[in-house]
Amino acid sequence: MYTPAQFKVEDVGEAHALMRAYPFAILVTHGAGGIVATHLPTVLKADGTDPLGCIECHLARPNPQWKTFAPDAEALMIFQGPQAYVRPGWYPSKAEHGKAVPTWNYAVVHAYGRLEAVEDQAWLLAHVGELSDQQEAAYDDVRWSMADAPADYLERQARGIVGLRLRMTRLEGKVKMSQNREARDRDGVVRGLARRGEGHDAEAAALVERFRR
Repeated sequence: MYTPAQFKVEDVGEAHALMRAYPFAILVTHGAGGIVATHLPTVLKADGTDPLGCIECHLARPNPQWKTFAPDAEALMIFQGPQAYVRPGWYPSKAEHGKAVPTWNYAVVHAYGRLEAVEDQAWLLAHVGELSDQQEAAYDDVRWSMADAPADYLERQARGIVGLRLRMTRLEGKVKMSQNREARDRDGVVRGLARRGEGHDAEAAALVERFRR
C-alpha cells in the first residue's frame, strides 16, 4: 500500500486498535481461478504466540474461497476505519490563496500472512462464541450468549461454516487525517466534519485531532 511517511502507522498497537474497533474486514486471496474477496467479521488474537498477532474468522462452507486459496501464497485482510470526504472550503487558507482541492480522509490497515482453514467443530463453536461475545460487549441490555441457543442447533449451524486463521507476517497501517495541512486548516476540517455530522464524520474528526503532527 502506498503510504507517505506522514500517514504511516508504525506502532503495532495502533494498528491492532483500529482492527479491533472495525473488525468487519475483507479477505483477499489468490488461487488458480484468480483473485477472490470475501467480507467477514474477525477476531484479533494478540497473545504473544505470533509476533504480529493472528486473525480468526469464518465463512460459509459453500463459499469456495476456503478451498481455492494457494496455501503457500500470501493472503491479505483489509480493515477499513473511519473515512470522510473533506471539502476545500473548510480550509481557512483557501480564502487567502485558493490553493485547495477536495480530498478524502481515511484510516486503514492491511494485514498480510499465511492462511489456513480450520474445520474442527470444537474450534468453530469456540470461535463463534468469542466473536459473539466481542460484539455483544457493546450493549448494556441483556447480551446474547451461546448458552441461549440449544446445543444441537449450534452444532448444526457450525457444520455450515469453515474457520480461517491468518497468522500475520506483516502489517501496514495508514491514517490520512489532514496531517499534511497547517494547524488552522486541520481545525477547519474538524469544524466542518462536526457541522456535517454524517457517517464516520465524528470518528474522523477525532482522528484528525489525535494525529496532529
